Amino acid sequence: MSDERDPEATLDEWKEAMGAEHAEAIANPDPDEAHRIEGVTQVNHRVTFEYDPETDSLERDAVEQVDELTDPELRSCTCGVRGMTPEEAREHMRAAHETGGE
Repeated sequence: MSDERDPEATLDEWKEAMGAEHAEAIANPDPDEAHRIEGVTQVNHRVTFEYDPETDSLERDAVEQVDELTDPELRSCTCGVRGMTPEEAREHMRAAHETGGE
C-alpha cells in the first residue's frame, strides 16, 4: 500500500494547523505567565580598521552608525508566543490584561 498523499496538500494542512495554534496563543494567553512584548532589531555600523604592520593585524579604528534604530516587524512575548505582527502583539497584550496575566 503506497502513501499517495499530495505533499502540497499536506503542507497546506500543516500551515493551517500552525496558523490556528498561533492565533489561539495570541487570543488566549496563559494567565499564569508573565507577558511582555519584545523584539530584536539591528542597527548597521560601518567599522574601519587600521593595519598594524608590526603585528600584521587589523585594529578597529572607528565605528560609525549608518542607519537609525527601527522597530522590528515581528514581535515575541516572554510567555513564548513568537512571530507576532504589531497588531497581533497588541491583541495578545490586550487579552493578557483582560485575563489578569500581565
